Amino acid sequence: MKLQMSREVDLGKEPVGRLLVILALPAITSQVINALYNMVDRMYIGHIEGIGADALTGVGVCFPIIMIVSAFAYLLGMGGAPRASICMGKKQNQAAEKILGNCFLALVLVAFVLTAIVLLFHEPLLYLFGASDQTIGYASEYIKIYAIGTLFVQLTLGMNAFISAQGFSTVSMLTVVIGAITNIILDPIFIFLFHMNVSGAALATILSQAISAVWAVRFLMGNKTVLRLKRENMRFEWKVFAPCVALGIAPFAMQATESVLVLCFNSSLLRYGGDLAVGAMTILSSIMQFAMLPMQGLTQGGQPIISYNYGANNPQRVKRAFQLQTIVCFSYSTLMWAAVMLVPSLFVSIFTNDPALASISVWALRIYMTGVLLMGLQVSCQQAFIAFGNSKVSAFLAVFRKIIVLIPLIYILPQFLDDQVFAVFLAEPIADTIAVATTVTLFIINFKKLLHQMEAAQKTTGL
Repeated sequence: MKLQMSREVDLGKEPVGRLLVILALPAITSQVINALYNMVDRMYIGHIEGIGADALTGVGVCFPIIMIVSAFAYLLGMGGAPRASICMGKKQNQAAEKILGNCFLALVLVAFVLTAIVLLFHEPLLYLFGASDQTIGYASEYIKIYAIGTLFVQLTLGMNAFISAQGFSTVSMLTVVIGAITNIILDPIFIFLFHMNVSGAALATILSQAISAVWAVRFLMGNKTVLRLKRENMRFEWKVFAPCVALGIAPFAMQATESVLVLCFNSSLLRYGGDLAVGAMTILSSIMQFAMLPMQGLTQGGQPIISYNYGANNPQRVKRAFQLQTIVCFSYSTLMWAAVMLVPSLFVSIFTNDPALASISVWALRIYMTGVLLMGLQVSCQQAFIAFGNSKVSAFLAVFRKIIVLIPLIYILPQFLDDQVFAVFLAEPIADTIAVATTVTLFIINFKKLLHQMEAAQKTTGL
């Protein structure tokens, strides 16, 4: 299958290493830049004179709600996109377009429901996720404006997954780059020049997402895309829609459980360390997000290669693509771990100049991100399951680390250690280590079976 990007690529024939570079580099760039949406907001907010520390904590409390909104986009976008790639590998482009149309309609409907829920119940939700009387004003101010732009968030994230799945990595990257650059420009204008503070950051974000959404939808309705967004496909067909939701449960759970995780972290830290500890968690989660997204970008670039060749029944190319993305993911996670261990203050200084907040954040960061060393293996294996359309194992792994292991540890460890704030942060690397061991073991078992099945089918068809 040949796809027209900045150059012509063939997912079924070109050298896998070259394809991975062509597809992954724009995807990595997209993921890193995408992280800037929230990170830039926090960077500017944290440096607002007089209110920076409290405002940063308040906006950090909004993060779980933002993660839930994003989770629904992943449910439909990352659930539908790999299935579309598999259909394309089988030369079933019409079926792939039906998947695209069904997921688009669902994204629009979900957006309106989420907007109403957040606007109606934002205050109790914010208190639930760790807001205090001192920070609730900033949190409420931010999330009410953000909620208005929910439709744009859904369409940007959801539709961009279908652009990437076709191999249009450059276009996918531009979706994110255009929005991020707009956000970076508008943030200081609204926050400092117009003195809108937290409201300005939220407004800059939704305007940026709106521009990205328009770009993505226009491309999918144009003549350059392989799969076109057509009106006749924008009606629900359960046999088309249900498998997408089933596959999307894993990335949905990964995002949605993140909000539950932040709830548990913030409630425990508020209890043992107050607003300062919650503020530190805001900084730590921002750095962790930045650390993880390049790996997710790499696997996003690898997904069309793996899914297409899986659909085309080519085990050699599937194996080669997985090996390469795993090597690169692990190399990156090792380098990231080393940087955080050696110069944690450098990362913390990006978000705050408050001495008290910086002090707790520096030592907490070293503890919290110890497990990043092994996360390259976790991300590569888990995302490969999604590329294969293995929804059951993907869903299990998505919840195992956070729900089954990490959340209990957040509450158990402080009962046994004198430094309870330290104990809360320590839960993260312990859970990471257990999760990696489990994921890698399951993947090895399943991958061997999958390769044997593909090799047998290849012999049967005479390929």
